[in-house]
Amino acid sequence: MSSHRQKSGKSGSERRSGSLSVKNQTNGVWLYGYHAVAAALQNPQRKIYRLLLSKETAAELPQKLIPAGLNYESTGRAEFEQLLPKGAVHQGIAAYVSVLPCVFEEDLPEKSPSVIVILDQVTDPHNVGAVMRSAAAFEADAVIITERNAPEATGALAKSASGALELVPLITVSNLARTMQFLKDRGYWCVGMDGSAEKTLRDAALPRKIALVMGSEGYGLRRLTAQNCDFMVKLPISERVESLNVSNAAAIALYDLKYKLAQ
Repeated sequence: MSSHRQKSGKSGSERRSGSLSVKNQTNGVWLYGYHAVAAALQNPQRKIYRLLLSKETAAELPQKLIPAGLNYESTGRAEFEQLLPKGAVHQGIAAYVSVLPCVFEEDLPEKSPSVIVILDQVTDPHNVGAVMRSAAAFEADAVIITERNAPEATGALAKSASGALELVPLITVSNLARTMQFLKDRGYWCVGMDGSAEKTLRDAALPRKIALVMGSEGYGLRRLTAQNCDFMVKLPISERVESLNVSNAAAIALYDLKYKLAQ
């Protein structure tokens, strides 16, 4: 889920095109922000329908990032605002691209050690994107979200993931309990994060294959999800703070797991 194509014959701001229509492209999504779009441009699993650049970004973007034969459109602020969600921080770059192919639990490679992150109805796309970024940074093998009460992999999530959406499989499942059982059958232990757990993540004796299960921003793990966890752990935070944001907690937990499993 990485590398892509190369550049076209023309250079710089001369390369622009308004002729590539997206009216017939019904299965696409707008991505925006430098890292999100740059990563998508290098991903062979993405089709790039349109690439919009401001004059400033066009001058700074390495030409090798632009796929061969793709002409970018030199675009002003008004068109960015018309095409993108209100308030989108686009940094002068946006692309209309195909959605990524679906990835399923069965597609995950057999390996050990392995860490997978499961998010139980985490609804904020910025939080899911930030978890994706941490998953890429600490080499988790996938992030799993629920079909309901979870964001789609669109611009806000991709922007927060800062390119990680192209690197880490994002798997959407309809039945989380069934998915957890599938992972257990593949040798994973489902480790739930809960501030009331007795042991900290660092102190717990952990297996080599872990599905780290994290709850929603406001309510934590649902009852059935917690019941399907093999055991619970917590982070050793101060009693002055009730809990951490799910993306912050994920970053700390994945950091701990990476180096604990490497020992």
